[in-house]
Amino acid sequence: MKIFGNKKTAPELVTTGRFELEHDGQVATLQYTVAGHVLALLHSEIPESLRGSGIASTLAQTALDWARANRMKVDVVCPFVAAFLETHPEYSDLVLR
Repeated sequence: MKIFGNKKTAPELVTTGRFELEHDGQVATLQYTVAGHVLALLHSEIPESLRGSGIASTLAQTALDWARANRMKVDVVCPFVAAFLETHPEYSDLVLR
């Protein structure tokens, strides 16, 4: 006899990490997770001495370029990345709707 239902699926692997840029001994980061084909951009942390230098934009662009190169969609949680995307529509195709 064969019983149907409650088929267990394998748990989805979630990877965490961060993009980093170092300048003059200071490290700026953009935290992320990857689950399946989705890159979630969670939080940017920019040292006070590096703010206004464009380093956060470079981190956002790097992450988005990486997502495109790896054929991923992007879930934007980080407010800075969300603001970056408002002025960079060339990345709009990556964003989950």
